[in-house]
Amino acid sequence: MNEELHALSERFLSYLELEKRYSGHTCTAYRNDLTQFFDYITANYGRTSIADISHVMIRAWLATLMENAMTAKSVNRKISSLKSFYKYNLRLGLVKQSPMIKVTAPKINKRLPGFIDEKGMRALEENVSPVSTTSMNIFSDDLEGKTHRLIFEVFYQTGIRLSELIGLQEFKVDRGNMTIKVLGKGNKERLIPISAALMAQIEEYKALKRSSLEDFEPGVLFVHPYNGRRLYPKYVYLTVRKYLTEHQITTLKKKSPHILRHTFATHLTNNGADLNAVKELLGHSSLAATQVYTHNTIEKLKKVFQQAHPKA
Repeated sequence: MNEELHALSERFLSYLELEKRYSGHTCTAYRNDLTQFFDYITANYGRTSIADISHVMIRAWLATLMENAMTAKSVNRKISSLKSFYKYNLRLGLVKQSPMIKVTAPKINKRLPGFIDEKGMRALEENVSPVSTTSMNIFSDDLEGKTHRLIFEVFYQTGIRLSELIGLQEFKVDRGNMTIKVLGKGNKERLIPISAALMAQIEEYKALKRSSLEDFEPGVLFVHPYNGRRLYPKYVYLTVRKYLTEHQITTLKKKSPHILRHTFATHLTNNGADLNAVKELLGHSSLAATQVYTHNTIEKLKKVFQQAHPKA
């Protein structure tokens, strides 16, 4: 990457971080996309100015990515990064026209989100392993077990993202109004109602945390059961995967925290929840992102039709 392109990239990334308040994870993704693109441009076209980069060059880069078996979803993310970059520089007057207007994004085959059936979630809620012949508990009664169980309960009963769970603050749990305040994408806050049972679990966990740990990170709801520090993404991911695998809660290959978010949304829609309400609970910016969860409701309707209609 030459000096001009590097300077423009850094200015854009500073804008995303300081003005748009994007997360560190998002800024890193943008940085990687721009670095890959400009390294390709420099390697194939020499010391090219931003004004000289054409849609033909961009298409050639994207074609190279797809030839190397990059998925359409990943390619589209890189296109989105470039569109934002050029939009920013267009506003500054550094380019007269964005070459991205002549770049078409590849179509993505929509994959239906996997989810855990209600029987599997019941086993987790009742804390009884479905693969045990001796009614073995899934979660232990110590701080570690209580932490892990509450992780599952909060994911399933609120549908929040992994980053949102890790960032939960104790003072954002409102016992009077039975809600939690979540900081989501784009630093947007949303209120999510919770049940009395979940509130009781949270209070029990907070009390056990204080009695079990000599020191822990103040203000944070979820902490590591041994060192008291804020949970990190890999810990939560491995915890969810461990329980779903060991107790055969689901046959899905992917056993990540996001599956619990899909499960939350799917169970709501299957039981007649308004799609706009589900959208607000999930923190989606548009209804299109939420509509994917209607597939299960449609499958349910098809089954009813096939069983009940004389012409089915």
